[in-house]
Amino acid sequence: MNKMRDVKMEKVVLSVGGIGEELEKGFNLLKLLTKRIPAKMKTTKRIPALGIRPKLEIGAFVTVRKKPNEFLKKMLAAKNNIVKRSSVDDNNFSFGIKEYIEIPGTEYQRDMGIRGLDVTVTFKRAGRRVKLKKIKRGKIPQKQKVSREEIIKFMEENFNTKFI
Repeated sequence: MNKMRDVKMEKVVLSVGGIGEELEKGFNLLKLLTKRIPAKMKTTKRIPALGIRPKLEIGAFVTVRKKPNEFLKKMLAAKNNIVKRSSVDDNNFSFGIKEYIEIPGTEYQRDMGIRGLDVTVTFKRAGRRVKLKKIKRGKIPQKQKVSREEIIKFMEENFNTKFI
């Protein structure tokens, strides 16, 4: 088999949304789960109907690149290793966890209350750096992307995940 066609997990991204105190609770939740400092997302547009103005913090996220397999197993256990087929796209899939206390090894935190979070898993193949590098940047053909079927097969083989 060709090594360049092997599918690899690149990263797992956890994210939460909210404004003000809700955002701080979500920020602390991500810090608790990953033991890393999350980054905050700021808006660029103004949407008066929703009360959104530029440079307003509306979310937080953290990326796990070291040992994403172990971390993903914990997150999938909260969903009983079941993911919807509709949440799988080219190069990634996402799922939501309604309550963080469903994650194994996580206890209820009184100051946070009950919160949920989103999990996004990104896949790649060897040669992806050609598209990302600054000098002599190249284009990647469509076949270099990881398809939905390949992601489903990878997850079923390595994580015993069921797709419904």
